[in-house]
Amino acid sequence: MVKKSKIGVIHIYASHNNTIIHATDISGSETLTKVSGGQVIKQQRLKSSPTAALRAAKRLAEDLKDKGVTEVFIKVRAPGGHNGPVFPGKGAQPAIKTLTREGIKILGIEDVTPIPHGGCRKKGGRRGRRP
Repeated sequence: MVKKSKIGVIHIYASHNNTIIHATDISGSETLTKVSGGQVIKQQRLKSSPTAALRAAKRLAEDLKDKGVTEVFIKVRAPGGHNGPVFPGKGAQPAIKTLTREGIKILGIEDVTPIPHGGCRKKGGRRGRRP
């Protein structure tokens, strides 16, 4: 008998302040588990650090294994949008590496950062923000 593996989607939101890892089913409608860097680390919990992302990914992988999910698609998101940076924070890469080390098969990685197309004008006026 071949054991059928479940497929899930992991959403990694990596800003410069925190890393939030959220696992859903394949449709994205049902949350399986959600962990952030601030939940798993005591010191510097309000900063994005690779250590916090690593521990969060480890805890998430254990929860997913308990629920039978072994294959995942990963969607990485930076703050992006109007004034946010379009590159993910320090926690995105360690989180992905940890998931592979924990035995979860990655089917694909996608960047879903919102990118403005023209849109609104940045704040700061004509001469920019001055100290």
